[in-house]
Amino acid sequence: MKPFSMIAILSGALLNACTPEEPMTVGILQSDRIELKAEYAEPIVALAVTEGGSVQTGDVILQLDSSRANIRLGEAQANIDRLRAVLAEQVAGPRLETIAATTANLNDARIEREFRDKELQRLAGLRERNLTSVESVDTAEKLLRSAEAREAVASAQLDELLAGTRMEQLDQTKAALRQAEAVQEELALNQARHTISAPGNALVDSLPFETGEIPRVGDVVAVLLVGDQPLAHVYIPGPLRLQVSPGSQVQVHVDGREGTLTGRVRNVAADASFTPYYALTERDRSRLSYFAEIELPQLPQRLPEGLPVQVTLP
Repeated sequence: MKPFSMIAILSGALLNACTPEEPMTVGILQSDRIELKAEYAEPIVALAVTEGGSVQTGDVILQLDSSRANIRLGEAQANIDRLRAVLAEQVAGPRLETIAATTANLNDARIEREFRDKELQRLAGLRERNLTSVESVDTAEKLLRSAEAREAVASAQLDELLAGTRMEQLDQTKAALRQAEAVQEELALNQARHTISAPGNALVDSLPFETGEIPRVGDVVAVLLVGDQPLAHVYIPGPLRLQVSPGSQVQVHVDGREGTLTGRVRNVAADASFTPYYALTERDRSRLSYFAEIELPQLPQRLPEGLPVQVTLP
C-alpha cells in the first residue's frame, strides 16, 4: 500500500471518530388540558360521557340540577308579562266605561253644587227677614264649598282620562320592561351554565364527581385533553438553544413505535429551568435547560399520554 493511501485512510478514520453525534433530548408525551369548573353548588343529575371517551364541540358532559334557576326564570317571565300588560293598557288609554263613570260622577257633583247654591240663597233670604239662624247660613255655605270642590275633582279626573297617558309614564314603563328583559336574559344564561358542555373536540381525561354529588363553586368537574395528538414536552439543553426556535422541524421517536415522526416546535420557554442564570458560573451555564413543546403530525390513531420520546434536534 502506498504511503499516501495509508494517510488518507487514517485521516478519514480520525474524521469519522471526531464527527459529533446528532444532538438529542428526551421528554414525554402530554396534551394540553382544559379544566371545566362548576359555577353553581348544585347536585349533579346526569353524566353524559365516560372517562376516556371522545367529545365534539358542544357535546353535553354533565348536567347540574337547575330547579332553582328555572324558578327564578319563571318569576322573571311573569314580571315581563305584567309590565307588558301595563304598557298595553297605557298605550290604549282609559276604557269607555271608565270615562262614562267619571262623567256621571262629574254630573252628580254639578247637581249637588247647584242644589247647595240654591239652598244657600234661600237661607240667606230667610236670614234677611230674621227667619233663620246665622249658623244655618254658615252651614249651607260650607256645604256649597264642599260641593264645588267635589265638582272640581271630578272635572280634573275626566280631563285626565280624556288626555290619555303621559309620555313620561310610557317612557318609565318601557324602561322598566327593558330592565326586566335584561334580568331574564341573565337568568337564562345562568340556567344554561348548569349544563357543562365541551368547548371543542377533546378526550375526557377525568370526571372527579359522580351523579348525586354536589361540587362546590369553582371545583373542577371535568378535565379534557385537546388536540389531535399529544405534544412532546422536552427540555432543550442550553448550548443547543440557538438551534431551536418556534417552527423548527425535529425528528421524534416514540418509545414502542417504529420509525420517527417529523414534529414542529410550537414554542420554547424564554426562561431557563432548574437553575437561575445569575447563580451559574461560566463553566456551569451548559446545564441550563429550556422547556419546549413539539407538535406531532396527523396519525391514524391518537398516541397515549405519558410515553417517553427522544427528539433529534436540528
